[in-house]
Amino acid sequence: MYSILKKEITSYLSSLVAYVTIGVFLLVLGLFLWVFPDSSILDYGYASLDSLFSTAPYLFMFLIPAITMRSLAEERKEGTFELLLTRPLTDVQIVLGKFFACLLLVLFALIPTLVYYYSVYQLGTPQGNIDTGAVIGSYIGLFLLGSGFAAIGLFASSVSKNQIIAFTIAVFLSFFFYSGFDSLSTLLSLQNLGLQHLGITEHYQSVSRGVLDTRDLGYFVCLSAFFIWVTLLVIKIQRQKTADIKGLLRGLAVIILVGLIASMTFTRFDFTTEKRYTISKISRGILDSLTKPIKVTVYLNGDNLPGGMKRLQSETRDMLLDLKSYSNSHLEFEFVDPLEQIKKLSPDQQKQMYDSLDAQGIKAQNLSVKTDNGLSQKIIFPEALVQAGDKSLVVNLILTRIGLSDAEQLNNSIENLEYAFTSAIKKVASGGKPRIGFTEGHSELTDLQLNDAMKTLSDGFEIDRVDLKTIPFAMLEKLKLLVIPKPDKPFTELEKFKLDQFVMRGGRVLWTIDQVSAELDSLRGHGGEQLSFPKQLNLDDQLFVYGVRINYDLIADVSAAQIPLSTGNVGGQSQIQNVPWLFYPVIMPLSKHPVVKNLDGIKMEFVSTIDTLAVKGIKKTILLTSSPYNKKFNAPYLLSLQAVEQEPDPKAFLNPPKTVGVLLEGKFKSDFLNRPLPEGLTEKIESLPESKPTKMIVISDGDVFKNQVASDGSPYPLGYDHYTQQSYGNKNLLLNIADYMTDDSGLIALRTKEIQIRLLDRALVRSQKLYWQVINNVIPLAFVLIFAIFQHYIRKRKYAH
Repeated sequence: MYSILKKEITSYLSSLVAYVTIGVFLLVLGLFLWVFPDSSILDYGYASLDSLFSTAPYLFMFLIPAITMRSLAEERKEGTFELLLTRPLTDVQIVLGKFFACLLLVLFALIPTLVYYYSVYQLGTPQGNIDTGAVIGSYIGLFLLGSGFAAIGLFASSVSKNQIIAFTIAVFLSFFFYSGFDSLSTLLSLQNLGLQHLGITEHYQSVSRGVLDTRDLGYFVCLSAFFIWVTLLVIKIQRQKTADIKGLLRGLAVIILVGLIASMTFTRFDFTTEKRYTISKISRGILDSLTKPIKVTVYLNGDNLPGGMKRLQSETRDMLLDLKSYSNSHLEFEFVDPLEQIKKLSPDQQKQMYDSLDAQGIKAQNLSVKTDNGLSQKIIFPEALVQAGDKSLVVNLILTRIGLSDAEQLNNSIENLEYAFTSAIKKVASGGKPRIGFTEGHSELTDLQLNDAMKTLSDGFEIDRVDLKTIPFAMLEKLKLLVIPKPDKPFTELEKFKLDQFVMRGGRVLWTIDQVSAELDSLRGHGGEQLSFPKQLNLDDQLFVYGVRINYDLIADVSAAQIPLSTGNVGGQSQIQNVPWLFYPVIMPLSKHPVVKNLDGIKMEFVSTIDTLAVKGIKKTILLTSSPYNKKFNAPYLLSLQAVEQEPDPKAFLNPPKTVGVLLEGKFKSDFLNRPLPEGLTEKIESLPESKPTKMIVISDGDVFKNQVASDGSPYPLGYDHYTQQSYGNKNLLLNIADYMTDDSGLIALRTKEIQIRLLDRALVRSQKLYWQVINNVIPLAFVLIFAIFQHYIRKRKYAH
């Protein structure tokens, strides 16, 4: 076999055609990766070689058939194949020798592409900011793809003596196996056959990102072995040695057996530095337990997406591929381009489609893209729809956050993908929904003010209003989470007892409390002034026992939202202007806790400070704090709208950040320990002295989950300020709290996943763009040329003697 391998390589590299073929491959690849803007690494902006591993397969479809077309066809045409058979070599040794020779030639063609790695390494910010492990894993994937194409090309070369026909057959079969099965699987009559699993694309996409799945490895091994087997079969038939076919049938049985074993048992090797494609045990458990089909439709698609959105699209596809691999074939996904469909419709039909998508929660966004020529506008749909039967849930792919660069926001969005999809899949697949109750009976927020909060939660939870006075304790115990949304009247001791024993039995509570009475509408209705004063809610002693105290004060923060105020009259008309109102702080979450990690700013109104107390067995985690530029005012305090006329002095506001949101976890002592049961208790409720392990969150703002209401009585989305038309992170905060408080699987911990941002140095790219384009197009060709000259010189010298 070695003699055949050596002969093939020597013969091929002695031909000018070999160097022309490899040179054309490298030239076209270099132009696609470094010059053409749609696929250029320089325009992509990220320090990765993703473009190489997505472009190379299509060029391999021509390169490898050009290498293999002469392997057997020329031997048969020249009559030298019969000479080979006279040597002490078996058919298997001949075919394998030629196969491995083709593989080595493919490797030779790939060696010059290492200059691409060097270039990206140099252009990274900081220098060397490229995931080397992922690149190595992706090259392994490219090698496996090359082995499959080489086996296909060898088979094509065996069926014809004409090299052009062999080349054409190999190109067709390579393309069919790469894309054909995917196309067939979209046909209505073939959709349920799973034909896409037979195609190369599904397996190569996984390996090309730096993840080696033994199922994919088994696929490529079986693909190569199958076409080598078919090649041997053709040779046997051509030589009329049908007696040997029984041995080949045994070989086919072994190939099928290996394929079946690889498809049933698998292990994954993640070569990436951050193990970004390693799915957590929690997600694997959820996906493994699926019993019904889940369909994910991703609307972030299109050919002209900007670099950042292309990366998010690619990472979304990668994540869904990973999740699918653990779903026992219950998860399927597709990418659709709504704009492509909308373009084909009439104006009236376009409006209907936009409205239909909007009703599902798929909202178009206008994206401003920076280019060398300025800004351009692009409409995108950065959402995905997760469906199971008649249940569906929208996943927003983009996490925005005030003050972060586009690259940082994109990276946060990618880090959140596993949690976002796994959480949505779990919610649509689960049979029952956890129950969440919102208290009433103490002048809490109305249903209208909580409309979007309850509507948002209703996708994954059962939502009810709860009156602690009348609800039987047995019904209260069935709640997973109790929300106390801005009470304005005191709690009775009976209500506090029910609440306390709910906590003692493991119930979770979200307290959103205003300790000070202050309302902007009241300010406007009283000549622009109002005395804020402490509320009497009768909850201080209970919260104190649990380990927290909400103080009777108000925080003014320089980082504040704006409110509309009349600034004068012009022509008899009042002039309204948005001005910062220091008592509406915008809280930027800095904690790495999964409840608040990567959230956008949280808008609050008249918020107070929180003190945490030393209580044994209670773990306290600060979730939300004011900015370092804040000032505290003790109640009672006279609020005045005239304060907006004064520019706050940052030096006067420079103070340590104040706590406004805290998580408490552990075993809580009962507020009614060593106390008599309250009067009016008619139910038999055992008073437990200590709770089961549980948790509660305390936020010193009752309006944090209140949506604004339009003049016609219709509610705005939670977190949306219709005066400034700005959206805040209040809705996502509520969803995260609900998930964290009701789910004991630890799913929300996936939000702590971190991925390093790997960017190219844009300044360096702009100033040296032509230099790197020349380097990456000339050096690979120069390498081939120098090797050709050197090989010619050695060969000439050898035969001259």
